Amino acid sequence: MISTLTIDALGTLLRMEPPAPRLREQLLQRGVEVSEERAQQAFSREIAYYLTHHVEGRDPDSLEQLRNRCAGVLRDSLGLRHIELGAIRSALLDSLHFQAFEDAAPALEEIRGRGISIVAASNWDSSLPEVLERVGLARLVDGVVSSAVVGVTKPAPKLFRAALAMAGAQPAEALHVGDSLEMDVIGARSVGMQAVLVTRDGATRGPDHVRSIRALTELPDLISEA
Repeated sequence: MISTLTIDALGTLLRMEPPAPRLREQLLQRGVEVSEERAQQAFSREIAYYLTHHVEGRDPDSLEQLRNRCAGVLRDSLGLRHIELGAIRSALLDSLHFQAFEDAAPALEEIRGRGISIVAASNWDSSLPEVLERVGLARLVDGVVSSAVVGVTKPAPKLFRAALAMAGAQPAEALHVGDSLEMDVIGARSVGMQAVLVTRDGATRGPDHVRSIRALTELPDLISEA
């Protein structure tokens, strides 16, 4: 019987709106005009840097330093070294906009209504609780575990064990849900948890040996069967 659900954030609970158009708007407000192509290329480099270094943002102070470095990558990529780093940093942060998927809140509400604990467990810096608060999902989870705070990224077992410890659950009574076969399914299974793959685009599906869903509204019934 499942008593605990751990769940990924980006791609599962929430999505990020395309940041490049927002970046162009933010820079234009600051008197700097860049092409859409340049904005897209620069943001791709910044995101690549962030993904490699996000575990360094483990607390407020180190997160501030990480954001400054990310802004530096963006500024260099845009060829705007003459612009103050603070202006680039504020444009960068104002370009990041997350939204909860429409099925996220209803599914979490139904699952919590059954007395099941929910812990968000994701590769993210220490700001994940604040992000979930902004999109309206913080009230629907009992805890948050991010890779930066734990010090390792999925699929490392340590992150899943930290989520289980937060919930006070054993692996056999826990289910993890996420949109990555390697990061979420294989990672959760490595510690003895059950796992479900989310394939939101409808064009892909998991391997035959992996349970998959296309929307979180399918999750409550799946948990009942687990």
